[in-house]
Amino acid sequence: MSIKSKRLAAIDIGTNSIRCIVVEVSSNGKFKMLDDEKATVRLGEGLYRTGELTPSSWQRAIEALTRMKKVVDGYGILAIEAVATSAVRQASNGREFIAQVAQEVGLTVEIISGEEEAELAVLSARNNFDMEGVPHVMIDIGGGSVEIITAFGTHVEELVSLPLGAVVLTERFLKNDPVAAGEVERLRKHIRTVISERFQDSFSAHCLLGSGGTMNAIAAMAMSMGKEAYQSIHGYEILRSQVVHLLAMLLRKELKERRTVPGLNADRCDIIIAGVTVVDELMRFFGANILRINERGVREGLILRGLRRHGLVPVEEQPRNWRDAIMEFAHSCHFDEEHSLHVTRLALWFFDALSDQFGLGERDRQILEAAAILHDVGYLISYDGHHKHTYLLIRHADLFGFTPREREIIANVARYHRKALPKKKHESYARLAPPDRLLVQRLGGILRLCDGLDRRRNSLICTLECTLTPSTCTLKILDSVDVSVELFGAKAKGDLFEIAFGRKLLLTST
Repeated sequence: MSIKSKRLAAIDIGTNSIRCIVVEVSSNGKFKMLDDEKATVRLGEGLYRTGELTPSSWQRAIEALTRMKKVVDGYGILAIEAVATSAVRQASNGREFIAQVAQEVGLTVEIISGEEEAELAVLSARNNFDMEGVPHVMIDIGGGSVEIITAFGTHVEELVSLPLGAVVLTERFLKNDPVAAGEVERLRKHIRTVISERFQDSFSAHCLLGSGGTMNAIAAMAMSMGKEAYQSIHGYEILRSQVVHLLAMLLRKELKERRTVPGLNADRCDIIIAGVTVVDELMRFFGANILRINERGVREGLILRGLRRHGLVPVEEQPRNWRDAIMEFAHSCHFDEEHSLHVTRLALWFFDALSDQFGLGERDRQILEAAAILHDVGYLISYDGHHKHTYLLIRHADLFGFTPREREIIANVARYHRKALPKKKHESYARLAPPDRLLVQRLGGILRLCDGLDRRRNSLICTLECTLTPSTCTLKILDSVDVSVELFGAKAKGDLFEIAFGRKLLLTST
């Protein structure tokens, strides 16, 4: 099979925007992005009033699709998965529009139902988040509708499509600038009525998984307000209180002022209030305190569906998990598996010996495990400065199951396994919140020390004993072999541990 025959494109024609992505599929069924284009055509403009696609929005969409089709053709793709959602399926002239797209653009577009749209969102969510064993509510907000999926683990309980899109609600309820208090109250009442009429039985979930332009905008604004600088918003977590505060801030501003809000694209500032209000009401209704962002959503679902249709991945795949994703990335970087896994075993043993006394939790343990496995992946670029290369590789990696914050911590922990200690002049370390800097010191201190304990990279040390006092930490090597080199390595790399845990490190052997 040629390279080009392993390329797929997905085009999502929504109420507010049209998105086009092109991907290339590898031999193991994974794919990488080659192109990503968005056009805000506002196809659903005036749809609530007239029931039709307007001539101007129709023409904007045709122009955008013509351009995208030319881009896609340039990649020589195997197939295009193209769908139209809320605006086209609701418009009385929607099928005429699809017929003209086929004739003028040469693109076959499928009009999908709200439930089918929800199914695509589920495919994407499962591909990006660990959903095993806990209740989830997945939300995809578009310009014309919101798709809501309730699930327990990977078992979907209900798929619902509601006419609560950001464009539709804005045109119907929010006519003043700035938005009037009475308008917001009527909007809220309408949203609550629509949701409660559809969901008769209660379903609660601590976390919502959100996709769509509104969700991405919320994450970008929250990240900006928090002065955070993670590599992406994918997997970013926002508290309900942050959503409430964001909405209050937006309601105080006129349209021209909203255009200057950091993280908010100008082409969304007129519909953002309606979108955020829907999110706020959904979090309230389902009792969710955390909103987790799936930056990919429906268009990635289209790609995943296309991969299965064309036999490029197994129809039934095993659920992804974070540890397999870490190992897959490590192998792609040609890591020293024996050394890295041995250092990981030592680090986790040491973590378990310290965790209760220092309030370290299970998630901290997983972060340490990931960092330990990946600590030397920077060798892929070069030995010199490989700890810095490691940081950059991890920061830019798509690590399944970890939030942007956690990926940043993993990258920092791995970076400090050698050379300089964490310093505030290090930009990557300084931009972390104070509690995260302490966590980097502690986990980095453990990793740094355990890397020293495998100085000869021969997995010599297997049995340790740890004794803590208020002022010391005594680490005894119980293996009956010559460990002089490992003791030297550990003593040389115990500096960060002593700073982080406030104890003198004493190293002995039998």
